[in-house]
This record gives sequence, C-alpha cells and structure tokens, in this order.
Amino acid sequence: MMTLPHWESPPDDLGAAIREVKTALRARIASSGRTVDEVFTVVEGRIDAAVEQVEAAKARGEEVWPVIRYDDIAAGTVSSEQFDLVRRRGCLVVRGHFEREQALGWDRDIVRYVEGNRFFENYRGPGDDFFGSVGSKPEIYPIYWSPAQMQARQSERMAAVQAFLNSQWKHESGGTTWFDPQRDSLYPDRIRRRPEGADSGGLGTHLDPGTLDLWLTSAYQKAFRHLFDGSVEQYDPWDPAYRTAGPQYPGSTMCSAFRTFQGWTALSDMDHDQGVLHTVPIPEAMAYLMLRPLLSDVPDDDMCGVTVNQVFPANEKWHPLLMRALTGIPDVKAGDSVWWHADMIHSVAPVTNQRGWGNVMYIPAAPWCPRNERYAAEVREAFRTGSSPSDFPEEHYERDWADRFQPADLNETGRHGLGLS
Repeated sequence: MMTLPHWESPPDDLGAAIREVKTALRARIASSGRTVDEVFTVVEGRIDAAVEQVEAAKARGEEVWPVIRYDDIAAGTVSSEQFDLVRRRGCLVVRGHFEREQALGWDRDIVRYVEGNRFFENYRGPGDDFFGSVGSKPEIYPIYWSPAQMQARQSERMAAVQAFLNSQWKHESGGTTWFDPQRDSLYPDRIRRRPEGADSGGLGTHLDPGTLDLWLTSAYQKAFRHLFDGSVEQYDPWDPAYRTAGPQYPGSTMCSAFRTFQGWTALSDMDHDQGVLHTVPIPEAMAYLMLRPLLSDVPDDDMCGVTVNQVFPANEKWHPLLMRALTGIPDVKAGDSVWWHADMIHSVAPVTNQRGWGNVMYIPAAPWCPRNERYAAEVREAFRTGSSPSDFPEEHYERDWADRFQPADLNETGRHGLGLS
C-alpha cells in the first residue's frame, strides 16, 4: 500500500500540505478499485439511516440520549439493550452518579474556595478565545485543584463510571493493548458556573479530537486507515488503534490526552432548554467528517474549514446531514453526569435570562495509555505547584492558595491516576 505524506508537527505551508495529502488520499482510495465518491456514498448512506433513526425517536417523543442509573453501572445490571443504545448513540446521562447533596455541597465548597482566595478580585479575563466567546464574566473558572474537583476525580463512583465507559471501546485490537480500561489518568479540567439570569452566547458545533493532525500525522492516518484505503465498511469508531501514543498538534484548544468520552458532572439542576449541551449522537459521523474534504466541491487547499490552533468546526455549509441530528440532553439534576464519545460533534445552546444556575465540573474518561502517561508527568508538576495544566492557558491562579487539594489528600485511585504508584 502506498505510503502517505505526513507531518508530525504542523507544516509551515498548511495549504501545500493539504493539497499534497488530499492528492495522496484520493490515490490510495482509488488503488482499492473504488472512487472517493463511491466510498463517501457508503458512509453517507449509513449516516443518513442513523439521522433518520434520531429524527424518528424525537417524533415519537422518546429521549434520544440514553439514560442509565449509576446503581446499575455499579451493580453490573445495565441491560444489553441499554449497552447497545450507548454504542449506537455514543452518549449518555448517568443518573445519580453522585448523591444530589454531595454535588450541591461541592458547589458550595467551590464558591468558598474561589471567594476565600479573592479569585474575582484578581480575575484577569478569559485566558483563551474559545470559552471566552460565551460572553459571561466569568462563566468558565480556570480552577483545577479545588478539594471538590479532586475528590470527584479520585472517587470510587467516578472510577466505576469511567471503567464502564472505557468498556464501550476495544481496548485491545490487532494484538495490541491500547489502554487500561480500569485505570483513569485524572485529566484535570475547569469549572463552569453560569449564574441565574445569565445571558450566554453558547458554543457552536465543533469537535475536539484534533485538527489537521487527524489527516496529516502518521498515527492518525493509521487510525483512520479504513476510511482511506477503500475498506470503509470496516471502520469502527470504538477502535482506539494508533490513537493512544501518537502526537497532537499544539494549540490553545488542544487536548494532549486520549479520551474515550468527554464529560461533566452536574453541580446544579439544569433544564433541557436552558443553554445545555447538544451532540450529534452518531459516533460513525467521524467517517463523514474525515472524507467530506476529499470531494470535488471542496477547494484543494481546504479541509472544510479545519485548520490548526482552532477547534474542528462542523456546520451547515459542509455537513448539513449531520446537523439534522443535533440533540440536546434531557433535564439533569445535581449529581448526574453527562458523557459523549470524544469524536462527537457537540455544542452548547445559547440562553437568555437563564432559570437557575448551570454549574458543572468537567471530568472526562481518559484511560491510562502511553499518551496519557506522558501528559501525567506534566499534570503532576502542575498539581504540585498549583499551576494551570499545560493544555490550558497559563493563568496559574491557585499557586498561592493554601487550601487547594494537597498530595497528602490523594487516595490510591488518585495516586494511581497521577502515576505516583
């Protein structure tokens, strides 16, 4: 099979690299005896059927998002029908992941933590231009090391749900173990607190697994091999092969870790029409997104708007079929958690004069693997010094906060997740 040109760091001339790799990808697909249009038609047909299923479920008044009780995950009593629906939709709400009073208590603890350390008096504005666009002041708190966040990250209940989520993926394939489904890397992320009465511009449809590196690096070219060699029927969005050790192009909106699911834990009750998360609940949509730029109506130096140092956009211009399936979460209560496959298109709806608070801790499922082990070394140093982790803007509010979570407070899960044992 022909070798594809690849760039393990961002090329100086993005347009030239895109033209070169698109020519090579088209040639590789053609060498299988199928054209790009024929391969894309297969993908489009499968996605169209999935979109129609989502639309039909909505028309019947059914919840599109699977909802699973934490107690069933913990007891191993999730039904095969629920398991299948999670794999088909690629997202879920875990009801009662934490006791409601525990979550509300964490929310109060975070308020005490930031107010006691004069965060608002010292807040310097958004450290990036992504969440900075939502228009509140602030909505996203660049806080990582509060006792509440770390208690949630290292809790047995979080570990149980993360292991369940990881089990949706093939952690072994082709004779290689790609990650340890029972061990999470405790990826540290921020807090969102959106106040009652807030107006928020939301976030447009996008996805977060990478940008041009998804086409231009050798590891991702192998990860998406079935899309690029004419064997598109074999593409499996739940196969992590080659993704758990490869590079990531740097950028202000990147994630150095491999995540099976992105997620957040609710610290307040939130109604479904109050500026909540939406996804395109079709994991296979990644095949559509990766092949769409190879069609003849896209300029040769363009990947449907994907570039470096910005999130991967999804939109009506290039992906109208996918946009039809965009679906919001159901109502959630404090203590519920919300999860979506790390390749999935998602957005946050705008809201005007929000009813109630909209508060979450961002905690993903990021299983132990070579890529996450490398990043854990940087996380350990950030934890030790109270710094912002290296995936995030260098704001470092917590360095001199005496009441942040301390190494002595780590339990065995926390130590294991940070690579300390």
